[in-house]
Amino acid sequence: MLKKVLEYTGSYKKYTLRACVLLVVALCFNVAQFFVIYNMVNAALTGQNREIGYFAGQIALFFLAGTAYMLIYVYGLIQSHFSAYHTLKNLRISLQSKLEKLPLGVIKELGVGSVKKIFIDDIDNMELLLAHALPEGFSNVCVPVIVITSMFFVDWKLALLTLASIPVGLIAVMAMYTAGNSKMGDYYSSAQKMNDTIVEYINGMEVVKIFGRDGDSYRRFSGDVRSYRDFTIAWYKMCWPWMALYGSFLPCLALFTLPIGGYLVYTNASDLSDLLLVLCMSFAIGPTLMKALSFMSVLPQLNYKITTLESILSSAPLQQGDQIFTGKDYGISFENVSFSYKENSQVLHNVNVTFPEKSVTALVGESGSGKSTLAKLLVHFYDVDSGCIRIGGQNIRDLSLESLNEQISFVSQEQYLFNMSLLENIRLGKPDATDEEVMEAAGKAQCQDFLEKLENGIYSMAGDSGKMLSGGERQRISLARAILKNAPIIVLDEATAFMDPENEGKMNEAISELIEDKTVVVIAHRLYSIKNAEKIVVMDAGRIIAEGTHESLLEQNDKYRELWELSEESREWSASNKDMKEVEVKGA
Repeated sequence: MLKKVLEYTGSYKKYTLRACVLLVVALCFNVAQFFVIYNMVNAALTGQNREIGYFAGQIALFFLAGTAYMLIYVYGLIQSHFSAYHTLKNLRISLQSKLEKLPLGVIKELGVGSVKKIFIDDIDNMELLLAHALPEGFSNVCVPVIVITSMFFVDWKLALLTLASIPVGLIAVMAMYTAGNSKMGDYYSSAQKMNDTIVEYINGMEVVKIFGRDGDSYRRFSGDVRSYRDFTIAWYKMCWPWMALYGSFLPCLALFTLPIGGYLVYTNASDLSDLLLVLCMSFAIGPTLMKALSFMSVLPQLNYKITTLESILSSAPLQQGDQIFTGKDYGISFENVSFSYKENSQVLHNVNVTFPEKSVTALVGESGSGKSTLAKLLVHFYDVDSGCIRIGGQNIRDLSLESLNEQISFVSQEQYLFNMSLLENIRLGKPDATDEEVMEAAGKAQCQDFLEKLENGIYSMAGDSGKMLSGGERQRISLARAILKNAPIIVLDEATAFMDPENEGKMNEAISELIEDKTVVVIAHRLYSIKNAEKIVVMDAGRIIAEGTHESLLEQNDKYRELWELSEESREWSASNKDMKEVEVKGA
């Protein structure tokens, strides 16, 4: 368990060890205060050293020991916190390293909420455990051992009486740990489920309100909260009886020492001074022993949290090489490619298809046919299960991600904008681009109309996740990125999905300029927008069922003809609906 925790301490382990030693020394000064009390009580009872100077000196020693205890204990905690924060840093860096090696698709599946919880909430929760549980737990175990050992040199009979209540308490502690650990997984699972539901409840509140599903959504929300409450209470109920038992016996080490020890003194089997000393020592043991046990209960949680964090990011890393691009051209080929998001649930089945260099190839098919999956495999969001993908004859698995990304611009229907200026958002496509080059790319992407309406134009902030812009405006910014990047391969995944009819023509003009002399892969549901592509690939249920031009596919393939007819009907419906709205407006 400790090995798992200290694995991430690295070179800062010495600070944790130093903290452990300092806290042991500090607690020894704390125990020394009880010896000072013993000296004064013993002096008063025996009549020795009744001078006021003696008691004043003892009181001074008492406060001196207390001050030393406080200062050394605080300094020790400073050392442990220093080590703890660097341990958490190392843990975050280790998890970041694992995260960076995961397929991007797997990261997106984890979701922003889960990744945020891993890197911030879960790791921050371990700070208290690392800063206190290890050094304080260790010191609060060492000191009782030292004190109990010393008791045997005072009077072995009284020492055994002091230890008599400890076995009962330890049995209760072990029973509590066994019961608690059996339910720990369920407890954390219910907490995770509750957190996920809360995030979903807040993020989906707009949809819930619009469709009047407040009742259903709230029932699920409250149900998961109650479930977490029930798991928590059930967990505590299993532990409470044992906690009460060891909480009664362990702090009261004088439970047998005081009555039986008094009898031993009465029968002259032990000395009164020895009894007083052992009683004072037992008072020093109880609090430290209880504190040690409270920290011991934290260690399994700490181990559980680290193991859980690692397991979340335990997916196989993305297979990538370190080669630069050396392909003979920018033609793309999928060779016997099969892929599944989940085990035994294949999405692509033995796909063989080529995308000729400097030509436009369109992928069409119903939702779920595998179009977007094919595009994500090309940009290496995931590794294929079997087969390979080549660019210019070079396997993309042999390329470094940096080299592959230099060859491809990927424009999807949902593009993320950072909360910085629109100029800098576009400049992500080419970090060394001048302001003039960025503005030129924005112009080619038809961004002028909405940039002119912004107070600071292209220097305006995009807002969190680009919230200051509409969906269509965000897409045009992302298209400007791709224009600025000027990669030889372009992948357009529903790039005009959020475009209104008035701006779609402008976007298509911008896209026409973007794709000139490029190898282009287009995914579109609006078939009329890709009917002039040099090659159209029809997909169905993860398979390639037909390839050809628009005219040849209309003549030879029933599936494409069906898709075309549905697309045209949808287009006609949209046009008639627009005309109807215009008539209503004029009539008004």
